[in-house]
Amino acid sequence: MKILLIGAGNMGGAMLKGLHSYDITVVEAYQKRVDELKEMYPDIKIVNTIPSIDGFLVILAIKPGSLNTLHVEGCADGVISILAGTKLEKIKAKIDAKQYVRAMPNMAALVQKSATSLCGDLGLKDDAMRILSSIGKCFWLDSENELDIATGLAGSAPAWIALVAEALSDGAVNLGLKRDISYKYIAALFEGVGIVLQDEHPALLKDKVTSPNGTTIAGIAKLEEGRVRDSFIKAMKASYDKTKAMN
Repeated sequence: MKILLIGAGNMGGAMLKGLHSYDITVVEAYQKRVDELKEMYPDIKIVNTIPSIDGFLVILAIKPGSLNTLHVEGCADGVISILAGTKLEKIKAKIDAKQYVRAMPNMAALVQKSATSLCGDLGLKDDAMRILSSIGKCFWLDSENELDIATGLAGSAPAWIALVAEALSDGAVNLGLKRDISYKYIAALFEGVGIVLQDEHPALLKDKVTSPNGTTIAGIAKLEEGRVRDSFIKAMKASYDKTKAMN
């Protein structure tokens, strides 16, 4: 399988860390970035113009606004688009291919821990899941509407979680803990809790660590005063609405 990665910026570059073992050609318009990538991946073919896409499985990783000026020739074996808020209908109008999949990875692809949502043609499902599993876990969804919802989880929630981490660190520093220790501690905390949540329902985990008249419930009471859960629900809705507006 020959892969053509069009775009190697933040997300495309993050994906390349997991994809470099494939037979892959990378297209990157900016010469400075081309030079950087050649130094990082000397065994990968990296060019600044798009070749014929005949026989390639194309991974489209450009900015959504750049789709209007994209010009390609040929017919790809398949297209995997990671353009946020861009429906497959728009991709099909710009790129000729036998099959199409739309995907939403996140920046955890940098460490091969992305949570990637996919939907599209079932004939391309297995290849798309196999390729994107190289950068983390994949979740196949039934529709583009479900993927728009998942965009808040995969694409936006990392920033929200980072905001939570920063706030927890601020709280610890306010009480006297050193900043560098607090960040390292929180990172380890999130990693461990994430593993536990793979098999444990969130509500059950919360109940297990919440004792009567204890420290945890005292903190939860304050979080409820600040309507934290309501804020996250509204953040998901805002992300979804924004994604739909971009379609």
